[in-house]
Amino acid sequence: MSRVSKTHVAVIGAGPAGLMAAEVLAQGGAYVTVYDSMPSAGRKLLMAGRGGLNLTHSEPLPQFLARYREATPHLKAAVEAFPPKALRDWSDALGQPTFVGSSGRVFPKAFKASPLLRAWLRRLDSAGVQFALRHRWTGWDESGRLVFQTPEGPRLVDAGATVLALGGASWPRLGSDGAWVAMLAAKGVKISTLRPANSGFTVAWSDIFRDRFEGQPLKGVALTFGPHTLRGEAIVTRAGIEGGAIYALSAELREAIVKSGQETLNIALRPDLEINGLIARLSQPKGKQSFSNFLRKAVQLSPVGIGLLQEAAKASGLSLSSLSPAALADLINAVPIRLTGTAPIARAISTAGGISFDELDADFMLRGLPGTFAAGEMLDWEAPTGGYLLQASFATGAVAGRGALKWLNQS
Repeated sequence: MSRVSKTHVAVIGAGPAGLMAAEVLAQGGAYVTVYDSMPSAGRKLLMAGRGGLNLTHSEPLPQFLARYREATPHLKAAVEAFPPKALRDWSDALGQPTFVGSSGRVFPKAFKASPLLRAWLRRLDSAGVQFALRHRWTGWDESGRLVFQTPEGPRLVDAGATVLALGGASWPRLGSDGAWVAMLAAKGVKISTLRPANSGFTVAWSDIFRDRFEGQPLKGVALTFGPHTLRGEAIVTRAGIEGGAIYALSAELREAIVKSGQETLNIALRPDLEINGLIARLSQPKGKQSFSNFLRKAVQLSPVGIGLLQEAAKASGLSLSSLSPAALADLINAVPIRLTGTAPIARAISTAGGISFDELDADFMLRGLPGTFAAGEMLDWEAPTGGYLLQASFATGAVAGRGALKWLNQS
């Protein structure tokens, strides 16, 4: 029997990064146990797949890598070693072939996460991977053994190598609550503050607007913040605004709010209409119809769009009906929304911040904790939705798994 196969490896976290690390380790001959605080594996993956599991994206790799922004140099080798094509092939080998959607996003043909996760867990089981669920990791004891709290009481684990894949701090009820930050910081690991990513923002809506339009979508709008303009959709929430187009701008908006305490986002309700055409429509006779009906018929504004206009007008002490067609046209395609803060991290899709890449070697081993590796959202990177989040989680999990195998062979 090889030296590696006799060595126990602890993977802490049963999300995409941890499960991929476990698969790589098992394929390399290691005896692996995956520990997780939840009663079942892959809970956040299942949540991500509720509206369709977006595994990765089909765009060319150079553009794909650029989506990771300042973290691109740190993630480049990992994603190149396990690129989108490899992820699609991996899914296909699980009996879950993929397809490319109209936006370039890649989904399993089954669309849901559950068939893929079930197939993956079966393969891990056949490879000998063990699972210890309801095991909450609480750090190390004085001998360097891993300490877990379990329903049966504390449990100590003496592992030859450890892969940490505990996620960030979004959706804590699914297991990733960021409790690991204090444990690693106590060991001297440099960690950038965890912040919400792909998140919504708070807005001080009036009671009337909030009660009437909570949950209503703003479709076909264009959002502008500074030099950034993006077409897409947004959704009014009770506390503010969220949705795909908001998430795409969330990093820039978040940082601006950190500096100034608030920020203004402009929403174009009819970005497909040129200003002169919009003015011409608004110059038509109103007749006896209400002003809201006039806007609905002349400019095809939705009720929530009209409500948004009214909110902006009230904030400026104006009446919509008193505005000239030119002024109203300008407002329609640049409705100012004052963002007062970022939605709580527990409601964010993902997390920014985490373990500094300076703390890791090329194998994603923590330099100050030999034999301990880290992967996934624990690391200091963020990316937009569209498949980039899962791709990097899978890819960094694979790197950490390979790194742990190398460590075991050298020990």
